Amino acid sequence: MSATYPSPFRIAVAAALFAASIASPVAAQSLDAIPAKYRDIANRIIAAAEADSTGAWDRIAELTDRFGHRLSGSLALEQAITWTAATMQRDGLANVRTERVMVPHWVRGDESLELVSPRRQRLPMLGLGGSIATPSNGITAEVIVVASFEELTARAAEAKGRIVLYDAEWRDYGYNGAFRRQGAIAAAKVGAVASLARAAGPYGMRTPHTGSMSYDSTVTRIPHASVAAEDAMMIRRMIARGETVRVTLKMNAQTLPDAESRNVMGELRGRERPDEIVVMGGHIDSWDVGQGAMDDAGGVVVAWEAIRLLKRLGLTPRRTIRAVGWTNEENGGRGGAAYKEMHQHEVHQLAIESDGGVFAPLGFGFTGPPAARAAVEAIATLLVPIGAGKIEASGGGADIGPIMSTGVPGMGLNVDGSRYFWFHHTDADTPDKLDPKEVRRVVAAMAVMAFIAADLERSLRP
Repeated sequence: MSATYPSPFRIAVAAALFAASIASPVAAQSLDAIPAKYRDIANRIIAAAEADSTGAWDRIAELTDRFGHRLSGSLALEQAITWTAATMQRDGLANVRTERVMVPHWVRGDESLELVSPRRQRLPMLGLGGSIATPSNGITAEVIVVASFEELTARAAEAKGRIVLYDAEWRDYGYNGAFRRQGAIAAAKVGAVASLARAAGPYGMRTPHTGSMSYDSTVTRIPHASVAAEDAMMIRRMIARGETVRVTLKMNAQTLPDAESRNVMGELRGRERPDEIVVMGGHIDSWDVGQGAMDDAGGVVVAWEAIRLLKRLGLTPRRTIRAVGWTNEENGGRGGAAYKEMHQHEVHQLAIESDGGVFAPLGFGFTGPPAARAAVEAIATLLVPIGAGKIEASGGGADIGPIMSTGVPGMGLNVDGSRYFWFHHTDADTPDKLDPKEVRRVVAAMAVMAFIAADLERSLRP
């Protein structure tokens, strides 16, 4: 997208803006009014962000090096939240606070997977979040490999008493993630004693991917775990050659009573309408592997750093900008739901979520009324210099979804996600996977979008 549009496009968008403004509170102003008014400010924000060396990246690294992974219910998560609030306070953010949220508390415990025949070998594995444990001596059984739920149904008679391994080649996260989420249910229905899912990613180095899984009260609950793609393919090859594959799965997982956690937040207070809010952020929790840097310490830090940048530049918008680290996105979504319950009485101008990794920003997805979309698209033209000027057809996120359900327009940061699922929910989610230059550009994109949205004269709400 270019900052200068072809004439027919300009005419069409201007007409749409005019028509939408009749039924919307967004100001009926020309397409060029917003960019013209805010271009110098946007350029200042971008220049300052890009000159910040490794500041935002360093903060991601400090948070994740200091506390490591942060699963709901863990001491590490609560320590990270306490540190975040204290550091926001030192940074001079306003109204820094935490808000209580009760969260699920699943504990992985000791676990292992061993190939027993045709030879012996320990295999990397990760129990899937919410899985039950195996008996103390584990489950040893023959493995049946299937590529789909349809194949499992067709071979149901073979699966009884065996361990089902889903070995589906990577297609996309929705498709492959289904074997993680629903695999134990489908395997239990055909009498399997446990189930394994190939890592849900396009690339790995024997790195299983964890994540949430589900049970169905109408079928027996069986243990469910993830294995590396390389080992899933190896087991398939062995069986194809006529060999019998047996493995021993041991898992000591348990689900404890709900634990107390917190959302954490700080603000840049608005100069004229401080009770109206642009909220942005990511989730402070992570799975219990790696360091949770990409998913999603980065999403929290870039929102926080965007406010810090605006403060440093002396930029105060009409409305308040609030940065939030939501808790328990990974295995419950309780933080986003609690935020809605505690803040739905407030007037939210916009909600922005970053939960796709802080890689090179491409723009945002947007969900909201047409005239608000036109305003957001006008703001986005100011992000073209850093490659972040595209507004996709829809946007949002797991944590802002609840507040969006009350009518708040929502945006999800879009980035170059070509490497995201290499590291997603694995031991490889560490800060070195993030490029400081790309992180700085994400800070710039978040700061420009949040500041101008918070400073507009009229509301983005329908």
